[in-house]
Amino acid sequence: MKIMVTGAAGFIGSAVCRLLASEGQDDLVCVDKLTYAASLEAIGEVLAGGRAVLEKADVADVEAMRDIFKRHQPDAVMHLAAESHVDRSIEGSGIFIRTNINGTHVMLETAREYWQALPEERKAAFRFHHISTDEVYGSLGEEGLFREDTAYSPNSPYSASKAASDHLVNAWYHTYGLPTLLSNCSNNYGPFHFPEKLIPLMILNGMEGKKLPVYGRGDNVRDWLFVEDHARALVLIVRKGVPGERYNVGGNAEQRNLYVVETICDLLDERLPSSTKRRDLITFVTDRPGHDQRYAIDASKIRRELGWEPSVTFEEGIRRTVDWYLANRWWWEPIREAKYSGQRLGVTAPTAAAVG
Repeated sequence: MKIMVTGAAGFIGSAVCRLLASEGQDDLVCVDKLTYAASLEAIGEVLAGGRAVLEKADVADVEAMRDIFKRHQPDAVMHLAAESHVDRSIEGSGIFIRTNINGTHVMLETAREYWQALPEERKAAFRFHHISTDEVYGSLGEEGLFREDTAYSPNSPYSASKAASDHLVNAWYHTYGLPTLLSNCSNNYGPFHFPEKLIPLMILNGMEGKKLPVYGRGDNVRDWLFVEDHARALVLIVRKGVPGERYNVGGNAEQRNLYVVETICDLLDERLPSSTKRRDLITFVTDRPGHDQRYAIDASKIRRELGWEPSVTFEEGIRRTVDWYLANRWWWEPIREAKYSGQRLGVTAPTAAAVG
């Protein structure tokens, strides 16, 4: 099978590509615009393996996508390309609308045109898998879980843009018959995670002895999913999922943000002793606007129907993640120097200048 992966050099996309390459069953078309959060190093071995090609392209570029479909003739699409950082969406929503909504529309229309022209056997086997987030469901109270039929209630420009893209995918299945698959995941973490997100930011700041900024009182709860477990789920969905269905993917590992940061502090103190205890670096800062209180996934459907379940506990996964960043300064030090040094994002309200 030939699989097109958009956002292939991103955090989750690269994990998917590495998994597919390690299995050796498929040819890969790695599509990525190579924005600030992309990392060619994360798919370096994939591209060197001889069964993958890189296409530098924007998913919102109609002509570029048509050309890629025409030249590569994929059997499946795994659409991961997206702007994903809530804080950046608060500062400037325009790029989130362009990539997450317009880009998904371009991908769906281009895939539909391509799919409709396929021979019947290939047409029946084709799949378009859209990868989304649990943030589209909004915020939970102290109890309850997000199910596949939970009503959408996004609270940030990021989650609203992803919710819109999910609705487009659903419409293209019901209106045009495009064989789509949709999955919504909980918070991912693991190797090659761009250091603007909570876990890598806390690890790197802690390694460097810098303050560890925690929103509010750190009592927001997230269900943490190790990225390699998520990659396994996504590959399983594209191969065995039922068109028109949606699958929630969660790590079954709810933790308060403060506990996550404290765990990172303790692991760093063990592995990289310092005169200052890392917990003393924790600083509570003004909360993010519209900060959802709790996310938690009910992943019983994918467990029941496709046989997937997470294999990495939070305790194991966070140890592996801390150890990876300790061992791979070559990857993150250039990012801290040239792309993102750890400054706070999302403080300013959106302005007219951010529209477009």
